[in-house]
This record gives sequence, C-alpha cells and structure tokens, in this order.
Amino acid sequence: MNDANSKRLFYGSCFALITTAFSFSIRAGILAQLGTTFNLSATQLGFINQMWFLGFPISMVLGGIFYGSIGPKKIMIVAFFAHMIGILLTIYSGGYTGLLISTLFIGIGNGCTEAACNPMIATAYSGKLMNTLLNRFHMWFPGGIFLGSLISFGMTKLELGWEAQIWVIMIPTLIYAYLFYGQSFPEPKGDAASLSSNLSAMITPLFLFICVCMTLTAISEFGPTQWAQLILAKSGAEPMVILAIIFGLMAIGRYFGGEFVHKFDQTGVLLGAAIFTTLGVFLLSTQTGPMAYVAAVVFAMGVCYFWPNMIGLTAEKVPSSGAIGMSIVGAFGMFSSAIWQPIIGGWIDKSKEQASTTGLQGDALELAAGQATLSKMIMFPVILIVLFAILLFWIRSRKANSVAVNA
Repeated sequence: MNDANSKRLFYGSCFALITTAFSFSIRAGILAQLGTTFNLSATQLGFINQMWFLGFPISMVLGGIFYGSIGPKKIMIVAFFAHMIGILLTIYSGGYTGLLISTLFIGIGNGCTEAACNPMIATAYSGKLMNTLLNRFHMWFPGGIFLGSLISFGMTKLELGWEAQIWVIMIPTLIYAYLFYGQSFPEPKGDAASLSSNLSAMITPLFLFICVCMTLTAISEFGPTQWAQLILAKSGAEPMVILAIIFGLMAIGRYFGGEFVHKFDQTGVLLGAAIFTTLGVFLLSTQTGPMAYVAAVVFAMGVCYFWPNMIGLTAEKVPSSGAIGMSIVGAFGMFSSAIWQPIIGGWIDKSKEQASTTGLQGDALELAAGQATLSKMIMFPVILIVLFAILLFWIRSRKANSVAVNA
C-alpha cells in the first residue's frame, strides 16, 4: 500500500468512529424528544438504548473472530449498510418497535467499525507510528461525542426536530464510505498465538476478573452519560453541555494519558479513576446550576481512563489472549451496558412515582427523580474501588515475590 492509500484508510477509520460517537451523543440528546413524540416511558427508552449496546458487542466479537478470514473491507461494508439502515429506520420508525430495530442496526455498525479498524490500522502501520495513530483513532470516540453533543444542543435550541439531528449522523457515514471506496485494504496478519491458545488464556482467574471489572467500568461511564439529557434536564445546567464537557475532557485525557500509565501502571490508574468517578457521580447527584459543570469535570477525570486501560490491562497482563481477548473484554463492557439500560429507565420511572407521592411536581419532581437515579449509580464505581484495590495489591505482591525469587 502507498502512503496516500494508508492515509485514506486511517481517515476513513476516524470518520467511522465519529459515526459511532454521533450515534451515541445525538441519540442521547433526542431521548426526551423521542419519549414525548411516541409517548414512551423511561423504561421503554431504556430498552431502545439497550439495542445500541447489544448490537455493538455481538458484531464486535463476530468481527474479531472472522477478521482473519474475511478481512477488514467486508466487515466495513457490513458496517456501512448497518449504519445506513439504522439511520433511515430511526427517522421513519413510526414508533417503539421501529426504534428498537433501528438502534440495533446502528449498534451492529458500530461494533463492526471497532472490529475492523483497530487491526487494520495496526497492520497498515508499524512501530511508534502505529501506536500514535491508534491513540489518535481512539480519541475520536470521546471527541466525536463532544462534537455531537454540541451539535445536538445547538439544533435543539434552534427547535430543529429530532429527525434533523439523526440526519446529521449520515454525514460522517457517507464521508467514511467515500474515503474507503476503491482503496486497497491490508491483508490480515496471522495471530502470534492460535485460537486455542487464546481461549486457554481467557479461561483464567485474572482474565475473568478483568471481564467482571469491565462490566462495571462500562456502566459507570455509559450509565450517567447516555441518560444525561433525561436525568439532568432540570438541574439548572444544560445536559448536552455537560456531556460535551465530559467527553471533551476524556478526549484530551486519553491523548495525554500515557504518562500516567507509565508512572502508576494500569492498576494504579484504574483505582484512581474509580475514586474520581465515584466522587463525580456523587456530585452530579447532589449539585445543581454551575456546580453541575464542576461535577462533570470530576466525573470526566475518572471515566476518562477506564476503557483504554482495561483493554491495555488485558494486553499486558494476559497477552496470550490475543486480539480476541481484547474484543471479548470490550464486548463484556458493552453487553453490561445493554443489560443495565432498561433497569436505569425503570429507576427513573420509580423515582418519579416516589417523588410524586411527596407532593413534588413539575421541575422539582424531575430534578428529584434524576438525582435519586444518579445516587443509585454510585454503587458501580464504589464496587470498582474495592476490586481495583484488590487487583493493585495482588499485582504488586506478585511483582515483589518475583523480585525476591530472582534476587
């Protein structure tokens, strides 16, 4: 492949990830509008959200398994058609069932993007340049959510309908299709380890422990952010601005996060992230007005380092699991988020019922329900503090024993 070809593949990958990010942030921004338009409860909106997180891990795992046999080009063709179908079905859904199906298609497109683009970039480039470009590729998920949140916020203020906002997701979709069209894709490289070796490495206590932690880190991030518009609507702060702050800071933090990992190791960074996330969710559940923006900054400082360091922890501590191991860990995170979405929606509905019995109405009722729901979400990062403390102690003890043996 020539340099021009490689650059187009990289830029196409970035726009494909921006499509994923737009589908997250814009759909979060129009959640309340969808509820009003189609008379949906928060629980029903939760099941719609669930489809985004359910389609993602299914296609990501399948794409990871079949990447070596069919290659990135065919996977991205599936991604493009899934995105197109999902976008069009959302706009012309007509109601609850249509939104469920359309959101599932978008999730499938997003998972295919992850499955194809990561190994494709690693194959097209090598050495330091590969690591640099992989980091820059991954920053476009929070970066794209930052842009999508501002776009949704602006379009909502201009009273443009939710359909117009969904059409915006089509823009990066068509751009990545144009950039990929007619290009030569790299041939998949054989894995250093066999599939059987990968699977053997995944049936270990450490790998299973990482998967459990991943389910909690993912919902700690995606729980508050996917429901920001509904939960924080009456907090005295703009929910989509809060979302933009969170993901804008996440993009910056991930871009410069290598130094923290080098100094504290993934386990130390993850423990610190769990502490900041707990404090951030607590502040979001108690603060209103300008202080809600401060809470968003604290929350972003925590969740910023969850996803990349969980994947990095897998690659470093369980290297024999290979690329499939990293895909499985990521799938656990997305699948967990899928399971929790309708549960969180149910929390919102129940909190509204409980608040209404106390005589609260209007904005006061919405605020009380939102804060009560966020207070329940604190349990996710609190559990992670305990788990990551155990992991940090175990890793350091193992290192100390290794040094003692070799001394």
